[in-house]
Amino acid sequence: MKLTLWLIILLHSVMLHAQDGNITHDIAVIEQMLSRDTVEIALPRDIRFEGDAAKTAVLKRADGLFMRIKFKRAPQGGGGYNNEPRYEIAAYELQKLFLDPEEYVVPPTAGRGVSLEWYSQFDDHVRPTFENTGVVYCAIQYWLSNVTNDHELDKARLGSDSLNARRLGNLNLFTYMIKHSDSNVGNFLMSKDPANPRMFAVDNGLAFGDLMSNRGYEWRSLVLERYPRDTVERLRNLTQEDLVKQLSVVAQYRIDGGRLLPETPTECLEPADGVRREGNIVQFGLTEKEIRGIYERLQDLLKLVDGGKVEVF
Repeated sequence: MKLTLWLIILLHSVMLHAQDGNITHDIAVIEQMLSRDTVEIALPRDIRFEGDAAKTAVLKRADGLFMRIKFKRAPQGGGGYNNEPRYEIAAYELQKLFLDPEEYVVPPTAGRGVSLEWYSQFDDHVRPTFENTGVVYCAIQYWLSNVTNDHELDKARLGSDSLNARRLGNLNLFTYMIKHSDSNVGNFLMSKDPANPRMFAVDNGLAFGDLMSNRGYEWRSLVLERYPRDTVERLRNLTQEDLVKQLSVVAQYRIDGGRLLPETPTECLEPADGVRREGNIVQFGLTEKEIRGIYERLQDLLKLVDGGKVEVF
């Protein structure tokens, strides 16, 4: 009886600060736990098949808070084809400039260095991501609840269901802005709650450039006929300086005793590079060219809207 009561209290306290049935913790708490809190990473499992680079686990904090996550280790040097932690983090950070938290289309995402010793328990061949460290750098993402990848684009429904049209419109504006180039069905999820049909992009590692997946890349374009007016207007108000400030450095670390310790981002060390290292400082961010590409796509969108070729509602 006491255990049951404790579980009820625990679930109530979690849901009290939950965003909804898909994100069942407070966003700020999730961000802190993914990137900075001292945590135990338990029950690591391959997501799709044995040896899969993408894995799931449970983060547990000393106070009892826990959450399920997805994580994927970076290649040596911090990035590679279809495995760019900086793209995953930048995608999460970009949406904050034009979407409110309850309409985020990317779950909380961060980077984190985990110990080589821990990672070696299930991967004999893993090596430190950076020289003079004993860590494996990973992109870590909150694991959504109550979602499915069993969905189809129903354009007829979009004309009569304004909430569904809004959710899908926001998702497509996001995928267009980041030039999302991997339309694998598992990369997009939809809430099972018909009253709040949120849409999510959960894999954004192939974006911001010209590389494309052989599984499709249509979501890098504007595929709908109309988009939410207020979202478009928030995008209209963005300057290139806003993008630089938000995206040039999305994560920064200090190497100390072989560990990667998170720091508040400082000035970009080298705008031409996405992964930068100077002394004991490591930075992740978008390059000057990648940020310019976002701004150019934004201007193209506004021309289509102002020219009447793309509708808003």
